[in-house]
Amino acid sequence: SKSNQYENTSLIQIEGVSTKEDVAWYCGKRLAYIYKAKVKKNDSHYRCIWGKVTRPHGNSGIVRAKFKKNLPPRAM
Repeated sequence: SKSNQYENTSLIQIEGVSTKEDVAWYCGKRLAYIYKAKVKKNDSHYRCIWGKVTRPHGNSGIVRAKFKKNLPPRAM
């Protein structure tokens, strides 16, 4: 299609947030995508990608977030 894809920005639904006004409190806050890997690293199978809430997306409480590394496709 002709619409652009922005891989560096992710759409996140935060639990308990349902309006644009609720999102205002979360803007600038950090969030983490935690996943489990097969290989142990630093004595743990769990890894984390940190991100930050940048702005609301629409009126239903979904936020846009930027992560240090782009999220993997299976996270979508």
